[in-house]
Amino acid sequence: MVWTGNRGSGTSGYRAYDRSYEVRCPGKAPIRGSSDPAFRGDPAVHNPEELLVASLSACHMLWYLHLCADAGIVVSTYEDSATGVLTEASGGAGRFTEVVLHPHVTLARGANSDLAQRLHETAHDKCFIANSVNFPVRVEPTFVVES
Repeated sequence: MVWTGNRGSGTSGYRAYDRSYEVRCPGKAPIRGSSDPAFRGDPAVHNPEELLVASLSACHMLWYLHLCADAGIVVSTYEDSATGVLTEASGGAGRFTEVVLHPHVTLARGANSDLAQRLHETAHDKCFIANSVNFPVRVEPTFVVES
C-alpha cells in the first residue's frame, strides 16, 4: 500500500492532500484507490469499503465455482451485485453491520439446482474473508438453468 496523494505539502491541512493510494503486490498490477467521495475521495476509483464488499463477493464466488466443478455442476455465468450496510457513528467512526451477496448464476441444462443452491451454503462456510469479519454476511442467490 502506497499513499499517492501528496500534492507537495503533505497533510499540512485537511484540504491539502488527496486521499489516493495504490495497493501494490509484487508482480501484479497496482489497484488505484481513494476514500469514499463523502470523505473527499475520488469517485472514479475504488474505496476501501467497496474493496471489502468485493473481497467477500470474490471469495464466495471462487469457493462456489470450485465446489460446483467438484460436484459436476456446470456454471455458465456468475454475477454478483453485493451490497453492504455501513453505520456511521458520531465523531466519524463507523462499521459495516451487514453485507448481502446477490449471486445470479446460470447453470447448464440438466444441472442439479437443489445441489447448486446448497453449495452456496458450503461456499459461505469455507470463505476465508466471511469467516474473518465481525458482521453478518448473507447470501441470496438466484439461478437460471439454460434451456
